Amino acid sequence: MLKSRWSAVALIFLLVSTKASGTELKPATAKAFDKYAEDTEARIRSEVADPDRFLQVDLLPDEQKTSEIARLQKGEIIVQSMSTTENGEPLHIPGGLVHHWIATAFISGATAEQELKLAQDYSRYAELYKPDVQEAKTLSQEGQHFQVHYRFYRHAIVTVLYNVEFDVDYVVPDESKNYSFARAVRIAEIENAGTPHEHEYPVGKDHGYLWRLNLYTRCVERDGGVYVQVEFLALSRTIPAVFAWLVNPYVHSIPREYLRHYLETTRKALSMPPAPVTGTPQ
Repeated sequence: MLKSRWSAVALIFLLVSTKASGTELKPATAKAFDKYAEDTEARIRSEVADPDRFLQVDLLPDEQKTSEIARLQKGEIIVQSMSTTENGEPLHIPGGLVHHWIATAFISGATAEQELKLAQDYSRYAELYKPDVQEAKTLSQEGQHFQVHYRFYRHAIVTVLYNVEFDVDYVVPDESKNYSFARAVRIAEIENAGTPHEHEYPVGKDHGYLWRLNLYTRCVERDGGVYVQVEFLALSRTIPAVFAWLVNPYVHSIPREYLRHYLETTRKALSMPPAPVTGTPQ
């Protein structure tokens, strides 16, 4: 209890002090994150190219894989931290903190086609994934390439909102599987949201809570349902070392909560029976 209270105090101090001064995304930080994302995507492409390694769980030793699949089929959502390395060493991001997580769920009775249709129906996101998503709409579409606008909401001691634009590329190797790369191309923090004084901070010159965000999703139909896996990769400002041990539990809880909520809501949406067709028969 005492540790939790001091964590909250430390986080409030950190957020308030950042609000007063602001911070800026430096070119070296952005370049290092881009390298991290490139290496991450190279690993993902190698995995999805092999049907026997399509999901993270497929990479596990047989006994552990069997255990993890049993947990998933019982309804558990498995969330774990990830790290992209080079020559066995963590990639350093000067001036930035990487948030890299992966989550997997099993949705009994669903098909890959249904999951893909839901994933691409951005007009439903604000209703399905609230409060994390307050607005969502497709800006353009060419085949399996989408440009999408979101308004994201996050509350962790303070409330923060963002206008975010994504480029999303879907790949459908066959009717049993699909995967996507969603990369935020613009993230603007909003101040005074919902008031006549609402405005955006200059991109990259804000409080540093969210500078980059990529989401990598995979879906495969097997075992009488679909496995959905989401990999979350984000960049924020660093946390001063004196506060890190106190604040990290809060920082780490945000992507975990987001991923759990996304997958729980996706499972609920895919488990619902289709809406009845209305109208007078001809």
